[in-house]
Amino acid sequence: MADHMPSSHFDLTRRQAVATLAAGFALAVRPISAETITTSDEGLLAGEVQIPTPDGEIPAYMAAPKAGGPFPVVLVVQEIFGVHEHIKDVCRRFATLGYLAVAPELYFRQGDVSKMSDFSEIISKVVAKVPDKQVLSDLDAAVTWAKNSGQGDTAKLAITGFCWGGRIVWLYAAHNPNLKAGVAWYGRLDSQKDELHPTQPIDLVGELKAPVLGLYGGADQGIPNELVAKMQVKLKAAGKPSEIVLYPDTPHGFYADYRPSYRKDQADDGWEKLQEWFKKHGAK
Repeated sequence: MADHMPSSHFDLTRRQAVATLAAGFALAVRPISAETITTSDEGLLAGEVQIPTPDGEIPAYMAAPKAGGPFPVVLVVQEIFGVHEHIKDVCRRFATLGYLAVAPELYFRQGDVSKMSDFSEIISKVVAKVPDKQVLSDLDAAVTWAKNSGQGDTAKLAITGFCWGGRIVWLYAAHNPNLKAGVAWYGRLDSQKDELHPTQPIDLVGELKAPVLGLYGGADQGIPNELVAKMQVKLKAAGKPSEIVLYPDTPHGFYADYRPSYRKDQADDGWEKLQEWFKKHGAK
């Protein structure tokens, strides 16, 4: 198993010693669809690592090619369900393309959502208590970890995220001046603000330091088309090179191949657009 592979570059956690990331899929997303994609770790170095942060280590999943390097770095930001098997597989997909991909468990201090079956419980008990400031700091720590590994070329830094993580992509693009590109999959553009979540993507258009490609579904019940259009207008008015693609008649979660919301054609098209976007903006 990749989790047990020794490495001269990365200190992969041995699961029998430290079991911190979810094994398999989060409870709330079962049963798993027959269309679920599983990417082999053959030729890859993949497994759990610990990311040093100012207040202790947090677990993360990483994947990179076994040979070569240093590799361009992509931060993979989890859906609302944490770093479960789907997010790990996305990291392996990036590794097969020649990236060092790292997905830090950004809820680690607040709780383990993988064992919760009730969606509202996931939101109220864990997700609502995760401060944006903490998330951005942990992503910075993951970049530092990738650089210090000697195998991450952080001059070619990208970020992508899904659902909850899609919103974080917009925030991180306004936060890190060294980011080259971001791709946000159906992340919220506007929502209620509070002390832990003081700003929303639509407020940060003028502050974007890297171009973001937004991939959204026209039938997403939680992100109205009118709001997507409003974001597009604001991006254009600010003179930012960011873009949003709106797929007609497409639901939220269309990249999540393990769920009924998966739409293969739109997911494949979005994945192609992501690769082109990263390459175009110097993240490959």
